This record gives sequence, structure tokens and C-alpha cells, in this order.
Amino acid sequence: MSLAQKVLAVNNDLPIRTNQPVHSGKVRSVYWLTEEDSKRLIQERGYNVAADAPLAIMVISDRISAFDAIWHGEDGLNGVPGKGAALNAISNHWFKLFRENGLADSHILEIPHPFVWIVQKARPVMIEAIARQYITGSMWRAYAKGEREFCGIRIPDGLQKDQKLDELLITPSTKGILKGIPGVPEADDVNITRQNIDDNYQAFNFNSKDDIDLYEKLLKEGFDVISSELEKLDQMFVDTKFEFGYVTDKDGNEKLIYMDEVGTPDSSRIWDGKAFREDGKVVENSKEGFRQFLLNHFEDSDILLNKDRMDERQALARDNALPIDALMDVSRTYIGIAEKITGKKIELSDNPKAEIIQILKDEFKLVD
Repeated sequence: MSLAQKVLAVNNDLPIRTNQPVHSGKVRSVYWLTEEDSKRLIQERGYNVAADAPLAIMVISDRISAFDAIWHGEDGLNGVPGKGAALNAISNHWFKLFRENGLADSHILEIPHPFVWIVQKARPVMIEAIARQYITGSMWRAYAKGEREFCGIRIPDGLQKDQKLDELLITPSTKGILKGIPGVPEADDVNITRQNIDDNYQAFNFNSKDDIDLYEKLLKEGFDVISSELEKLDQMFVDTKFEFGYVTDKDGNEKLIYMDEVGTPDSSRIWDGKAFREDGKVVENSKEGFRQFLLNHFEDSDILLNKDRMDERQALARDNALPIDALMDVSRTYIGIAEKITGKKIELSDNPKAEIIQILKDEFKLVD
């Protein structure tokens, strides 16, 4: 079997019973179950959710996105072998640790296959919260140009690239286009301040002002849990993205939970501790390495960085098959860090799509 066949590149064509269009993101596809199937599974599987909660099957893929474009390789390799399973395994590991540390639940109810989550519908908080422990990436680029205020927080002069910050910095941005919030542009992914959130907490989907404190607490404590575990593996947790939402349990209690993915090479920067400590060298165990490859691979890197050139960027990704070595480097990074974190081997499936369909048909009766 060829390498390309072991990759799950298309994940929105599974015969899962649904009345709604499949929602396909950059990496995951979401199949909303019928009302009947949701109620049946809640009863049969004993999930701690409201009896009428909508459920979905979330299927990850091996697709690789960077700079808001999907990339592919030579010889029909339309994704990164092992990437999907690695991302899910890492997120599952952190979500479990969060629960064990008494932080909060996640949207995941069950994991029937390494590529699949059964999730409950959450009402999302309309914030993508970036937690930063080091000054690097886009923040460093802005700082080097003289910027000193980030999301309403002033940071001192004299910092060096990749330096550790005095405390964890939370730099939130909007999730989606929010309208009618004073001082917040109507655009996706614009930076906001804590004051913006306080003054307009309902517009960001918070139930109360107290929940803003809770979200910051869960964010900081979640970051600390991951950071201290990675430290044991001599890995540095540099920065990451958190997302939150609300769900209702079977007793009718509404609670704030973690959602999306967490602490993965897709949503975080993770550096090798030994290389940084001994040589001051950044060795990436995250997608940042692939981003750097793309910036070096194409002559005009401005296409990748300039939002006004998005059409050219999409064409670049569509028309250029990347060397297989480049995608296999990503595969080694993702599988390597996943196996380090979980202590378990990531097995590459010969035919992940067929396996998923079989399990959802036999065990969950979701395929006709």
C-alpha cells in the first residue's frame, strides 16, 4: 500500500447519518447527528449531557494547513502521515490531565477511533485566547518595530528575541466577525483587550463577568499543567491557543469547558529544551518548522505573509506539490512529540476511512 493511501486527506465524505451539511474546516470535519441518534447515544452510552443535547461526530484529517492555505506533496500525498492521530492523541492526553487536576471538562464525550471524537454541541465563547510565555513570532516582529502594547498590556523595553516573559501574557482576539462592539473592528481575528471583554462580555458570549475571571483561570492553569508536563520531557511550552464554550450537563447545570484542540503542534509552539539551553537554538516541535520551510522554499515569501495577497497564496498552495521529504519531516515531528507526551506509539492505519466507517456502523449504528 502506498504512503498516499495511508493518509486521510478527505474526511467530509463519510456515510454518517445526518440531516445537516457536513461542516469541513481546515483539518476537521463535523457531522451533526440526527435528533434521534443523539438521544439514543446519550441514553445508551450514559453521557453526562442534557437528554436533548445535539451530538456530533468530529473526524480529523491528515491535511496540513499553514498561512491559511492547505498544502499537498508530490506523488499524490495530500497530507502528512500520522498527523491526525498525533494531534488527537495529544489533545486527548491534555484534556484528561485537565479533568484529573480538577480544571474543567472538554466537549469530547467518547473516542471511538484515533481519528474520531464524539462531541456535544457547545455554545462557543467568541474569543481565541493566545497564552504567551516567550516573545517570539508575530509578537516579536511587532515588538522589533517598536510596538510595546499588546491587547492593552504594556511590556517593557529591552527584551530580546525568544526571551522568557516575566509572566504569562494573554493576548485574546475575536473568533469570527463580531458586530456592534465599541472599539472592536468588525473583522475576524482582531486583537482585543481585557477591558473590551469586561465592557461587552455578553457580546463575547460570556454568561457573566465572573466567567471572564474563570476563563482566565482555566487558561493559566491549563497552560501551567501542560508546561510542567513538557518540562519533564525537556520541552518548552512557548505559546498556545485556547478556546472555550458552554455546555449543560444532565442535571441542567451550565458549565464552561475547554473546546477545539489544546497543546498540540498545530495550536502551540513547543521548543526542544536541551538545544535552547545549551546553544540558545530554537528547535521546533510544532508546525512552526513547516512554516519556516515554506518561507524559505518560495522565492517571494511576502505572498505567505501579506493578507492582501490571499488569492496568490491559495494559487501557490494549489499549484505547487511540495517535496515528500518536507511532509515526512512534519510527520516525524508530530509523531515524535505525540509519542513523547503520551508515552504510547502512534500506529499508522492502512485504511483509516474504512476503519472509521466500520466502527461507527457496528458499535454506534450511525451508518446505514
